[in-house]
Order: sequence, then C-alpha cells, then structure tokens
Amino acid sequence: MKADGAVIVFDGVCALCSRWVRFLLRFDRKGRYRFAAMQGAHGRSLLMAHGLDPDDPLSFLLVEGGTAYTDTDAIVRVISGLGGAWRLAGAARWIPTALRDRGYRWLARNRYRWFGRHETCFLPTLEQRGRFLD
Repeated sequence: MKADGAVIVFDGVCALCSRWVRFLLRFDRKGRYRFAAMQGAHGRSLLMAHGLDPDDPLSFLLVEGGTAYTDTDAIVRVISGLGGAWRLAGAARWIPTALRDRGYRWLARNRYRWFGRHETCFLPTLEQRGRFLD
C-alpha cells in the first residue's frame, strides 16, 4: 500500500494508543488518516526519517503533506482534521506548546502503567485493513 495522505504512527502495543486508533477509525468517516504501528516497517522508517527514536517511543507522529507533526501539535491537528464540531479542538493551539507537550510527555511516560500494554499490536478488522500500512 502506498503511504499517501496523512499517516499516523502509533504504538501498537499500548492499550491507550490502540483505543486512540479505534476512536479515529470510528470518527474519521472520510478515511483521511492511515495508520502505521511503530513496531512495523513503515512506522519505524517514518519515525527514523523524522528524527524520532523508534526504540524509545515517547512521541506521537503525524505525517501530512510531507510535513511531520509531533506530540500535541499532531494530536490537535488530527482531531481538528476530523471536521465538523471536532474542529473546535483547534482552540487548544492557544495553550502554549511547551505546556501542552509537558502534559503529553507525562502521559506518554506513564501510559503502560496506567492503561496497560498488549502482547501484540492492534489488529484491524477486514474492513479497516486498507487503512493500515503494515
């Protein structure tokens, strides 16, 4: 599959991250986003190409239009990109990035402890499979 469009790289064994992907699959009715687990070849190469360590996954990555967005900039952009009332999430851009990202990093460091970890990566349904790069 070609990696055209917006690609979200997520931690496939993180329970919170898997719920995030399921949320996006439900609300991204236009199929705007594609997904790549950081444990897969596509996700790993995207992380490395954008200066992120695939073996220390504390960043969320969105690659859209050839530009990489990380952490809360990526999250706000993704949610706003769902359209409709979700665009209101763009108001979060008024919160200083350093403050938003500090909160994000705190959550990212504790995500396995608080939300759990799966032994295997999130597996999409047959209908969802075309939205995943690996």
